[in-house]
Amino acid sequence: MVEVEKTAGGDLYVISAPSGAGKTSLVAALQSSQPGLHVSVSHTTRPRRSNESDGVDYHFVSEEDFVAMIDADAFLEHARVFDRRYGTARDSVEKFRAAGEDVILEIDWQGAAQVRQRHPGCVGIFILPPSRESLAERLAGRAQDSDEVIARRMRDAVAEMSHFSEFDYLVINDAFEAALADLRSIIRCRRLRRQRQSVVHRELIGSLLV
Repeated sequence: MVEVEKTAGGDLYVISAPSGAGKTSLVAALQSSQPGLHVSVSHTTRPRRSNESDGVDYHFVSEEDFVAMIDADAFLEHARVFDRRYGTARDSVEKFRAAGEDVILEIDWQGAAQVRQRHPGCVGIFILPPSRESLAERLAGRAQDSDEVIARRMRDAVAEMSHFSEFDYLVINDAFEAALADLRSIIRCRRLRRQRQSVVHRELIGSLLV
């Protein structure tokens, strides 16, 4: 009798994109449509905005607490972005994965590189805008930043996009629903792997091989 695999951890997805490419909206829509898919809540030292909730949008911590977590090796990855620190706590990610759940990290290319070192099997997805003009319009359309800030974000976006080749999948966010369908297809394909299916359907497979 062929032995059926008994355990399999959830997949770890690393999704990156330049600011203004629509990553946050896409990931939110993806999570709501895919059972067993969790988006990790990052820690940050930036101030909480009026429309944000601690523990939901971010875990808001002081600079001192963040550094203490670094010293305790509590982060899966961490980076400084726009003069603020951001990081992903290791414990929450591993808890979901150990239970067979999939986890998404919304992080920049620096954090993605750190995660790949610790978890070479993670799945990298990069989201690009359809054009530089479209990206510039999205950044300017927020109507909450000065021209100077928008120009800096555009320069940073170009630098971020130069790392797209370090990822496994590339999604172009031209039409939202089409980009969302692409992300769903990646998740679906990964979940249909033999290693995953043999665990999810181990009773069926065991009965077929008696």
